[in-house]
Amino acid sequence: MTSETSVVTPDRFASGIDSFGEWMDAIEGREAEFQRHYDEYEPDADDLAAVASLVESHGVKALVLGEHWCPDVWRGLPVIAKIAERADMELRMFFRDQNNDIMSEFLKDGEFESIPTIVFYDADHNELGHWIERPALANEEMAPLREIMEGVERGSPEFDDARARYMDATWERSVNWRHAQLSELRALLEGALGG
Repeated sequence: MTSETSVVTPDRFASGIDSFGEWMDAIEGREAEFQRHYDEYEPDADDLAAVASLVESHGVKALVLGEHWCPDVWRGLPVIAKIAERADMELRMFFRDQNNDIMSEFLKDGEFESIPTIVFYDADHNELGHWIERPALANEEMAPLREIMEGVERGSPEFDDARARYMDATWERSVNWRHAQLSELRALLEGALGG
C-alpha cells in the first residue's frame, strides 16, 4: 500500500490547506456555493461514527485535490471537510492546478484529472485508497439531467436558461449525493482497514 515513489511525503501532506475556513479564504470565487453545501450538509450519524472510529484506531487522515470552479468540488470538498471536523480527522486540501504532480498519481481511469480527489492515509502515511469526483448515485442521476443541456447553443439565452434549470436540478439532488459520498468513503476505509 505504501508507495516509495509518491510525491505526497508526510512533509508535503502537512503543507496543504488545513481547514474549510482557510480554503474559503484561499479561493477566488464560488464561495457561496461552497458555503451552501457546507451549511446544508449534516453527516449521517452511523456513517460518521464508523469513520470516526477508524480515525481513532488507525490515525486516518485525508488529502483533497480541488479547484474553486468545479461543481463537484463545491459539493464534495465541504462534505469531507465537515466529516474531518466531526471525526477529528486530519485533512489537507490542495489546488489541483498548482499540484499537477500529486494529481498525476490519482488520475481517473489513468487518464482524467477529475476532482475532487480524496486520498486517505493511515497514521504511518500508508495510502489506504482514493475516491474520485462524485458518488455512483450522482453519476446515475446526472445522466438524464444532462439532457436539459443537449442541443442548446452555448452563449444563447436558451443556454443560460437550460444551465439554470440544470443547476437547480443538481442542487435538489445534492442532499442524497452528499450522503452517498460519505457512505462510499466509509466503505473505502472499512475495505482498506477491515472495519
